[in-house]
Amino acid sequence: MAKVVGGFQDPSAEVLAEAAAVFGLLASSARLHIMWALSQGESDVTHLADRVGGALPAVSQHLAKLKLAGLVRSRREGRRQIYYVDDSDIVTVVRVMVGQLTARDTSSVPAGRLREAGV
Repeated sequence: MAKVVGGFQDPSAEVLAEAAAVFGLLASSARLHIMWALSQGESDVTHLADRVGGALPAVSQHLAKLKLAGLVRSRREGRRQIYYVDDSDIVTVVRVMVGQLTARDTSSVPAGRLREAGV
């Protein structure tokens, strides 16, 4: 039976495992950058590679993983494949996390501190 604390019920083990898998995918700075770019609007792989500074094959592989996980979708437009995020909740999570870290005063939380903590 799930524990209820402060009016909130703990999620099931399955939900926690799925959330951990999504966060695991987003633990790659390249994939997170791609998700950030796609949270601003749809794009093809060439423009994404230019924007995130990645090689075209590497960005394509990252997109394939994100698509397989259901975080990204695509549609064909002529010869181009257009990628987009179809889940507003994922867009919100990415925007909030990146936005909060961007807004932080870098002197109060050094960039390496999260990495040192084993994150």
